[in-house]
Amino acid sequence: MVAHEYFVADPPELPVRSHGEKGLSALTAVEPVASDASGVTLKGATCAEETLLVQVNVAGEGVIRVRLGADADARTRSAAAISMVTPGEYADARVDLGDGTVVVDAGSLRAEITLAPWHLRFTDASGRTILEQDRGHTDISGRMRTLPFGRSLAGGAVAGYHESFAAPSDEAFSGFGESFTRLDKRGQRPVMWNFDAFGAESQRAYKNVPFYLSSRGYGVLVDSGTPVEFDVCQSTNSCVQIVVPDDLIDYYVIAGPAPADVLGRFDLLTCKPLLPPKWAFGTWISSGFFVDTQERVLNRARTIRERGIPCDVLHLDTYWQKDGHWSDLQWDADNFPDPEGMLAELDGMGFKVCLWMNPYISHLSPAFPEAAEKGYFLRKQDGEVYVADCWHGSYPPCGIVDFTNPAAVEWFQGLLRPLLRQGVQVFKTDFAEGVPHDAVAFNGMAGTDLHNVYTLLFNDAVSAVTKEIAGHGMVWARSSFLGGQRHSAQWGGDTYTSYPAMGSTLRGGLAHGLSGVPFWSHDAGGFTGRPTDDLYVRWTQFGALSPLLRLHGTTSREPWEFPEVEAQAVEALRLRYRLMPYLYSAAVEAARTGAPMMRALCVDYPDDPVAWQADLQYLLGRDLLVAPMISPEGTRRVYLPAGEWVDHWTGEVLTGGRYVTVSTPLDRIPLFARRGALVPVLAEPGETVGDGTFGEVTLVAYGVGEGRATISDLDGDTTVTAVGDGDGLRVTVSGGTRIAGVELVGADAPVVITTI
Repeated sequence: MVAHEYFVADPPELPVRSHGEKGLSALTAVEPVASDASGVTLKGATCAEETLLVQVNVAGEGVIRVRLGADADARTRSAAAISMVTPGEYADARVDLGDGTVVVDAGSLRAEITLAPWHLRFTDASGRTILEQDRGHTDISGRMRTLPFGRSLAGGAVAGYHESFAAPSDEAFSGFGESFTRLDKRGQRPVMWNFDAFGAESQRAYKNVPFYLSSRGYGVLVDSGTPVEFDVCQSTNSCVQIVVPDDLIDYYVIAGPAPADVLGRFDLLTCKPLLPPKWAFGTWISSGFFVDTQERVLNRARTIRERGIPCDVLHLDTYWQKDGHWSDLQWDADNFPDPEGMLAELDGMGFKVCLWMNPYISHLSPAFPEAAEKGYFLRKQDGEVYVADCWHGSYPPCGIVDFTNPAAVEWFQGLLRPLLRQGVQVFKTDFAEGVPHDAVAFNGMAGTDLHNVYTLLFNDAVSAVTKEIAGHGMVWARSSFLGGQRHSAQWGGDTYTSYPAMGSTLRGGLAHGLSGVPFWSHDAGGFTGRPTDDLYVRWTQFGALSPLLRLHGTTSREPWEFPEVEAQAVEALRLRYRLMPYLYSAAVEAARTGAPMMRALCVDYPDDPVAWQADLQYLLGRDLLVAPMISPEGTRRVYLPAGEWVDHWTGEVLTGGRYVTVSTPLDRIPLFARRGALVPVLAEPGETVGDGTFGEVTLVAYGVGEGRATISDLDGDTTVTAVGDGDGLRVTVSGGTRIAGVELVGADAPVVITTI
């Protein structure tokens, strides 16, 4: 038997209603009390003879907001610390009051309200139902199975608000943040609570986003920082239930029809993704989770350059600080006697430097007494500093920096400024999932209500001071929540070193991309333990074709520590650097549109049911299909969507709309390109991406036919089009990027390049 693992920051349990127990207050009928062109306010009666207010408003073209609470001015509890959603406007919004009905029109989305009995459904502009409320279920004994629109009381207090939506049997759902389970969440029960998940193989997630996408062409966003529960057809296969333990329920229905359309509107409600600096798309190589020194760092850098390993960022993990003092943000003077000199030397070799940190300060650190005395830490309910076991017994208990206190924020940023001025370029913002539910913040918030949004406050503080000194707002974050795409980069946490863990890590990245976060990474090679040689190569190949790439673990992930397979691992990194114009162009598009770089197939093939289920492969950008090798045998099945696909390695043309079985040697990852695709690459990639433009770019054309590509660089966009011309290919270039030539894959034909 394995004991259940409890954490200092586990969520409080919701009350469970006993059979026959009262407490349900479901909406039964409403009457309009106010309306304008953008929405309507309705007074509602409930089955418990309560009066609640319903507000249904247009929040942008194709977006409708629904609120239910005791009064019109109710706010979510997290709003005391941070605002996560900003509703927009739509000039052509319209509200029609009919005989017993109300229609709220947001253009491509409409809400149709029946007053008595209360019912709400959402349609597209043609009147087709895309989503409607479920009225609640009871079984043959009268026991409640689902919770309809309303709220529930327990012990005389409001336990939470809830909503239920009918779910057709073939509907698929995805999103909810970095969830490591199957991409289609039907049958699951995601809880929006940031866990120190101790891996990437369970429903516990470091990064939760109370938002989901549906295969029926819409999305639902819940504005709350509390531990919202989504019962996705688990209690009953015909219903999605949402339970919000907050002072109201406040949600948005977002029109598609495609996932990319939903994500674009989602960004307008939350925020645009932040494009990382160009050098961040190069390789990050970590010291690993063991004691490091200045000389080891410099030797590592020299070895990387001597061996010709493409790399832009060196990451120094925990031990740049004194052991036991984490995270007081002070160099360990014994092991790093001259950090400024070290940083200058690394800069001369073309390296950026990232430092590990978190928002906890050991009670053994010299910084702890000052911060405790000045009120910079979260406190217990009796007013004492909350010294928490944030490391689960592995390291000394810590104080948790209270980012609701402006003085604490300024103090914490003051610790970071000297490091940035020394030449540090970016911080890895680790942890931040550890706010206990019974903590009390400076602004009066309870730990339960602060827990999820704490990570946004933490990353906002670090991002702001980084931008102030280094000129960019990137962080490398483990935890996040709604709107976290503004922090640019997030990675998948402390995953185990195994093929199944690599597969579940991939699933987490795809779900996170469908939650509005395009710039994601993972610890290539796995984090815990030492990977086998073959797994190290396969995971490095997966990392090299991910949005961002870092080699990191509890043991070394330096390629020369795997001498039997070093060449194969380094070749994967070189492929990434060759593809850098394509990758950076995809990143620019993702920042503009909100669609992920690492795209679940449903992004581009939303009408294909298999695309919502095929969760061990993805499109990288629009034109490359990547299927990481997920088994040591070197053979796997790959689903090719409709159309024709070209094997990147052999040039073989394959017909899509089916699964194919592929076998690849250790030096190759299954990789396909859309036939007709134009992929910009570097003919001679260097050892760094750097800060400048690409210079000359080569086009790889996968077959002779019509194709189009946009090459984005620091100096703007270049558009490239290709058309078949007799037996050849005519390529037209418009923009500043210089095209050195065209390489054909899967064809042999003359090429003519015209620049306009």
